[in-house]
Amino acid sequence: MGATDFADDARRIARSFVTARRAATALADYPGPIPPALDAAYDVQDAAMALDGGAVGGWKVGRINPPREGYDRLAGPIFTSQILAESPGLAMPVFADGFAAAEAEFLLRVGQAPPAGQTDFTLEQATALIDAVHIGIEIASSPLPTINDLGPTVTISDFGNNNGLVIGEGVAGWRDADLNGWPVRLLINGTEAGAARAADMLDGPFGAARFLFGLLARRGIAVTPGQWISTGAVTGVHPVQVGDRVEAIFDGHRHVACAIKAA
Repeated sequence: MGATDFADDARRIARSFVTARRAATALADYPGPIPPALDAAYDVQDAAMALDGGAVGGWKVGRINPPREGYDRLAGPIFTSQILAESPGLAMPVFADGFAAAEAEFLLRVGQAPPAGQTDFTLEQATALIDAVHIGIEIASSPLPTINDLGPTVTISDFGNNNGLVIGEGVAGWRDADLNGWPVRLLINGTEAGAARAADMLDGPFGAARFLFGLLARRGIAVTPGQWISTGAVTGVHPVQVGDRVEAIFDGHRHVACAIKAA
């Protein structure tokens, strides 16, 4: 398949996902040929972002395991309309007939735009661009039920399998805190679904920021102050259903929670 041929497919695939998301309907199968490489998958993502037209308020970062094409992470946009502060009774939408999961994540807020043209960052350089850390929950959901079974290019092509972000409390003194060492738990309906530490996740939350800044620079996408980075599922990807209640607990005493509703 030539590049031009897949460029046409990319637009068709993007339109299928955007249409399904707007209608909150499921896709029985992947709507076209699976993107053959990461760059092709990001082409689909770019086309879908253009079709959606929503303001991007942040980015989710997920893991590619095993690594592919030299990358162990992937990224997708989080639209401003889907970024919500935790509040009593908050319910986050998922595609009830598609894929739905919740993830406990450290959230980083960008305080300063990366230098124009810089495509490689040290951990220290990436951390210096962050001005706040919060605890949170990423809502991973797609109209395609099998999205997580078909490989990273499929995940990338549908906004990285993101459908929202819950922002919990901020972490005071985060620059001096051992965030990587904090125990993190995720509960669904009061039952523990997973427990881990950020230290178990590659090079931690700020490594996710380092990856993202480089990736977006290479894609020609500007990062702006105030955007959020959802840095990866600390305890894993945990399936949820409509009506579930999700709670993430960080460092034993910091809580963030939401309910799950149908989109």
